[in-house]
Amino acid sequence: MRADLDGLVAVVTGGASGIGAAIARRLADAGAEVAVLDLDPAGADERFAAFAADVSDRASVDAAVAAAAERFGRIDIVVNNAGIGAQGDVAGNDDAEWARVFSVNVTGIARVTAAALPWLRRSPAAAVVNMSSIAATAGLPQRALYSASKGAVLSLTRAMAADHLREGVRVNAVNPGTADTPWVARLLSVAPDPVAERAALEARQPHGRLVSADEVAGAVHYLVSPLSGSTTGTFIEVDGGMSGLRLRPA
Repeated sequence: MRADLDGLVAVVTGGASGIGAAIARRLADAGAEVAVLDLDPAGADERFAAFAADVSDRASVDAAVAAAAERFGRIDIVVNNAGIGAQGDVAGNDDAEWARVFSVNVTGIARVTAAALPWLRRSPAAAVVNMSSIAATAGLPQRALYSASKGAVLSLTRAMAADHLREGVRVNAVNPGTADTPWVARLLSVAPDPVAERAALEARQPHGRLVSADEVAGAVHYLVSPLSGSTTGTFIEVDGGMSGLRLRPA
């Protein structure tokens, strides 16, 4: 793999497991030094600097980002991957849960990026990637709260890109489809028929399978690379064609 991230420092939230861990590995393989921020950093790859952080708490975020900057002396890349799920229609969650999900999935992005912004402004190759979802652009059943939060991530991404472009900071997003992650595995484990539920999720995506964490990591790598210097204010869909393809039944 081309070492296009040599000399750069990347902060990856939620980087101790799942998609975040795959992103951290991919950026490290491309030459970056990686700082993982996670509620439970104990599971992070030993190659990475790992810091405990709760993205729903500004003091926790500020302390973790400051520690990462002190460790490496710079921050060039921020990947806002930390997030939580939610199920149900608009009546399925109370006000407290709406506030909690938005605090993690949306305001958490603002907290982490704001803390890193003084360092990003100094970088010759500053890039931010926010993790959105197919749920932001396609109506999925029983995902009202989650979809609303991920739609907000797309809007926030474009606003951030406009605010910081002339400061040399590019901001983009990635929209994964249903991915083979620990969260999806937990959902499947409590389904009445886990095998049938997994088959239904796979069939919903035109390429007929779940998205892999490594595939999402590849899109993030493209967006943060200095080789993608003209890409900002947009998003990449990694969803097996779910957002745009309408195949006839096999």
